[in-house]
Amino acid sequence: MEDRELFGDGGVQENVVHNLKELKRSAPELYGIPTGMKLDEMFYKIEVEDGKIKKRALGGIPYLSIMNVVGQPDTGKSLFAQQFSVYQSGRGYPVVFCTVETPANFLYTQFKQKASIMGMDFEKVEENTLVVDASSSWSLRNNLRSFLDTLEYAVKKKDAKIVVIDSITGLYENKEMMARQVVREVYNTLKKMKVTAILISQKRSGHQADTPEAAGGLAVAHILDGTIIFNKIIIASPSVARTYHMPLGSVLRTLRIDGCRMAAHDSDEHVFEITEEGLIEIKERLSEFIAKREEKD
Repeated sequence: MEDRELFGDGGVQENVVHNLKELKRSAPELYGIPTGMKLDEMFYKIEVEDGKIKKRALGGIPYLSIMNVVGQPDTGKSLFAQQFSVYQSGRGYPVVFCTVETPANFLYTQFKQKASIMGMDFEKVEENTLVVDASSSWSLRNNLRSFLDTLEYAVKKKDAKIVVIDSITGLYENKEMMARQVVREVYNTLKKMKVTAILISQKRSGHQADTPEAAGGLAVAHILDGTIIFNKIIIASPSVARTYHMPLGSVLRTLRIDGCRMAAHDSDEHVFEITEEGLIEIKERLSEFIAKREEKD
C-alpha cells in the first residue's frame, strides 16, 4: 500500500479537537429507555452520595445507545425486538421498525396480538409505529446509501426516537467481508439522528452460542455500544440434565449483557422464558435458578 493511499494528503483537522469542558453542551443524559422487562433493572448508573458509592437501576436501555442483540435462530431475538417496539409505541413514543427478514404485512398481526397480550392500546401502537419494509426491496438490502437515506426519511417523518432493525445481518448477506463497513455506516447514521436503537444480529451455524460473534465476525459487537446475547440450551444428555436439574428434552433459555460502554450493567447470565403468548419474561440469574432446583431435588 502506498503512503499516499494510507495517509492521504495529511493536514490538521482542528474541528475534531475539543477541550473536555466544551463537550458538556452536547453530552447526553444518562437514563434508561424502558423495555417493560426485567432488563430495565440490569443496566445501572453509579452515583456518589455522602462519600458513598450508590448503584441505581437505569430503568432501561441506555438513552441514545445503539445495542446489538445477537443469538442463534429461535432464541427470542425478534420477539424481544417486537415486544420492545410495542411497549414504546403503546406508551406514545414514535418507533421506526425496519424489517429486513419478515414482510411488513405479517408484522401487523404480530404487533396487534402482542399489544392485546401486553395490555397496550393498539390504536396508539398503530399511530406511533412506522415500518420500513426492506424485506421486499432488493435495492434497500443491497444499496446501503439508499437504505440509510430511507431510514433517515422515516425517522424524520415520524420524529422517531426509537429505531429497530431486524436484522442488520440482512444488509450484508453473502458479502460478510463488508460487515464492518455496513455496520459502521449504520451506527454513524443512527448516532447522527440521535435515536436509541436495537439491531438484531444473526449467528452462523459454526458460531458458539454464548459469544457476541455473529455473521461478519465480531464487527457488530465491536462497533455498537453494547451486546445482549440470547442463548438456547437443549437438555439433550444426562450430564446436561444433571447440571441444570432439568428433564431431558426440555429447553433452557438465557440472556446476558456481554458489554456496554454507555452504562454499567449486570453481566451475569439470566434465565428467561417465552410464554405461551409469545412474550419474553426474564427471570432470575442462572446461578439462582440452579440453586433453587438443587434445593428442590
